[in-house]
Amino acid sequence: MAEIQRPGALHRQVAAAIRDGIATGEYPAGSPLPSESQLIDRYQVSRPTVRNAIAALRAEGLIEVVHGKGSFVRSAPVSGIKINRTITKDCKGNFYAGFEAWNLLEEPSIYRSHTDGTTGPLLELDEGEALFAVDRLWEITGAGVRLAHRLLIPFATAEGTELADAPDTDPGRVYAILAESGHELAWSETASARMPLPDERTALELPDATPVLHTTRITHGNENRPLLLEELRTNGGLAQATYRITATTSRQLAAVPD
Repeated sequence: MAEIQRPGALHRQVAAAIRDGIATGEYPAGSPLPSESQLIDRYQVSRPTVRNAIAALRAEGLIEVVHGKGSFVRSAPVSGIKINRTITKDCKGNFYAGFEAWNLLEEPSIYRSHTDGTTGPLLELDEGEALFAVDRLWEITGAGVRLAHRLLIPFATAEGTELADAPDTDPGRVYAILAESGHELAWSETASARMPLPDERTALELPDATPVLHTTRITHGNENRPLLLEELRTNGGLAQATYRITATTSRQLAAVPD
């Protein structure tokens, strides 16, 4: 390719040239890009310009940088991995929410925390209310996709149940304990995508420019009272959250006399 023309920002021109090379197959998926020195000679620009161009392509998710090896064109994502978020219950009162199919990578981390400006409103509690926090790191068996799960149990929910002494009880069993204590359970969940925080990127082993799929689930008890708050975070470039949806009655119709 001829020397880069000079009407605009040089690093954007270099990035555009490399982007075109990726689109046309000059740089196939998984292949290394030319070295910095080779790109400098090819486009007749400075080293900072080349580095800024690589940084821009990395932010777009087109390339990834492997320390000590160089820059590589990212491979196309594999077909979506479906994470079933449906909750089921058997005739014995056991609850299942998909965790059973995952591999737990390390022992749960349990600590005492409190509600803040985000979790308080979701749990309908004042800021500063005491709760148990349980963090787990899972992996989808055979897929290599990690999932970070956080369960927040207010002290008021745990009181009088075995959760007060064992907040790290398996999530499905947590639902059963609440049901056994007299609650008619229901759930609401939201799903969103965002860029990861540094610790999330490390824990989930995310490639460059990969978003996080973040779901927030609230377990409701009697009178729609929030009992639990769960957060699940995973690779948003690979994972898809799937749900089974059933019709519910939002209100009772009153009988109208003749």
